[in-house]
Amino acid sequence: MGIEEDIKSTNFEDNYHKMVINLGYTSGWINNYMRPAFEKHNLTQQQFNILRILRGQHPKPATVNMLKERMIDKMSDASRIVDRLVQKGLVSRCTNSSDRRAVDIRISDEGLAILKKMDVDFKTKDLFKQNLTEEEAGQLSDLLDKMRG
Repeated sequence: MGIEEDIKSTNFEDNYHKMVINLGYTSGWINNYMRPAFEKHNLTQQQFNILRILRGQHPKPATVNMLKERMIDKMSDASRIVDRLVQKGLVSRCTNSSDRRAVDIRISDEGLAILKKMDVDFKTKDLFKQNLTEEEAGQLSDLLDKMRG
């Protein structure tokens, strides 16, 4: 199905306009598909993103500013998200020993365990492999990189 059928419209200024509409629609479609996987583990997409960043840093700590730089959704309030993850026991927060003004954030064993379960339960390629080859997925990723300049 094409974007015209999905949104019941053919009223695009040009292919650039159509592309932007299609990207927004597809982003929402992916988020809706992935939401149950996050909800199963009582996480939001932003919390999952922070846990993945922290796992990549593990065992080194991260700072809130580093998390903000690396998050997919730059509009997210990283401090608030970290607070919620601390409440859930998925991350820890402690004062940096060399700079008392800085706060170190680390993923907990429980946070690592949840990500490990999610790695088994949910494979991104399962969503797309019937419609895109791995080569096509790489080409699409390259085009998106090119679009952002």
